Amino acid sequence: MERGYVLHHRPFQESKALVNLLVDGKGRVDAVARLGSGKRSIKSVLQPFQPLIFTLSGRSELKTLGQIEAAAPAVPLSGQALYSGMYLNELTVRVLSIHHDATELFQIYHRTLLQMASEFCQSQLRLFEYHLLQELGAMPSLQFDENRDPFEEDIYYRFISEQGFSPCLNTKIESSFSGQSLIALRENNIQPAHFKELKFLMREMLKPLLGQKTLLSRQLFLTSRNKPAS
Repeated sequence: MERGYVLHHRPFQESKALVNLLVDGKGRVDAVARLGSGKRSIKSVLQPFQPLIFTLSGRSELKTLGQIEAAAPAVPLSGQALYSGMYLNELTVRVLSIHHDATELFQIYHRTLLQMASEFCQSQLRLFEYHLLQELGAMPSLQFDENRDPFEEDIYYRFISEQGFSPCLNTKIESSFSGQSLIALRENNIQPAHFKELKFLMREMLKPLLGQKTLLSRQLFLTSRNKPAS
């Protein structure tokens, strides 16, 4: 049996669904699930944030999903944590293909959901994005800059695509990032003072992978935040 989460699903042929899964030890797997009907329907468990156990079969890239069961109660996300969970799902589907060897991402995703359910903090999103970029091979070293010198807290660095981080001496220039924030990201020690800078950094690094299409989860969150109170 495999362990995983549903990232997204949509109707596929009659009484079936095409499911994007994040699977423990495998990464993203796309599969077809037969939904069933009545008491045998799996619709109630084939939902986001629901830990699942299941089987995967088939020789093609599109697998067949079978023997689906809930492995535990669904992770209880609400409010900002719910929108953030939707963002993680959409982001992962958008940038992670079935060909990426993202064997560690399930554990990172699972841990992030549990942390958000306990107490949400935007540092959880930044760390997930960081690990996702690492799994994709798109995250440059945060140990050494492009000159192979260790990062220093009081120096600012400019990110240069396909090269890494270039020091800007002690003067902050546009689109540069403090060594303090980069070290905090590397060491899983993000503080509120780093939030704005690291959010901008992650958006810049994810932009080439996401392309021009806007993330729907981000739009939904902004819309909900701007709704007048009833």
